Amino acid sequence: MITVSEGAKIKIGQLMAEDGFQVEQDYVRVGVKSGGCSGLSYELKFDKEMTDDDKLFEVNDVRLAVDKKSFLYLVGTTLEYSGGLNGKGFVFNNPNANRTCGCGESFSL
Repeated sequence: MITVSEGAKIKIGQLMAEDGFQVEQDYVRVGVKSGGCSGLSYELKFDKEMTDDDKLFEVNDVRLAVDKKSFLYLVGTTLEYSGGLNGKGFVFNNPNANRTCGCGESFSL
């Protein structure tokens, strides 16, 4: 399971509305791809469609679409949002990551 913090939920709702998406019916697509300074990097975008390869999670009133391969890397992850002067934006707190880069955008297992 992947969880979404209250702060991330609020920011996702704001950004989806700005981009013409509806939080009640559209999806936040979360994934992992090769790249970044630690080997794997996170992906986060909005989507209107699911694929046959997706797992769907409805967490904290947010609909998450995660492809099955990425899900293996993201089990137990919490998506958070950190704003303010020193904020990083969206942050993935992934208990499976053995090493992360300084910016927090990539990881390795």
